Amino acid sequence: MSKGDYLGEFEIVVLSTLLHLGDNAYGMTIRCAIEERTGRAVSIGAIYATLRRLERKGLVVSRLGEPTAERGGRAKRFFGLEPAGEEAIARSRAMFARLWDDLPEARS
Repeated sequence: MSKGDYLGEFEIVVLSTLLHLGDNAYGMTIRCAIEERTGRAVSIGAIYATLRRLERKGLVVSRLGEPTAERGGRAKRFFGLEPAGEEAIARSRAMFARLWDDLPEARS
């Protein structure tokens, strides 16, 4: 695996959140889920920048939903995982599992 194949921490957080949210993944649901699941405040700009980067890498796909009256006629952009994104998150999960398995027991 080359250096460019590894995901950064926030990329892993975003990809796992997309997997968690399924079909309901758009900017604000992603932001709220990340904050709820990690206890970490994140800006919507950081989320969109990461989503664009992941989309350029071929890991994420986006689509426009229907315009809604509550959004002043604007449509939401929904995000989902490409098969390559699912593979990338599975590789990251397996890598972290191997790292944790190799750790000695914590001393008290």
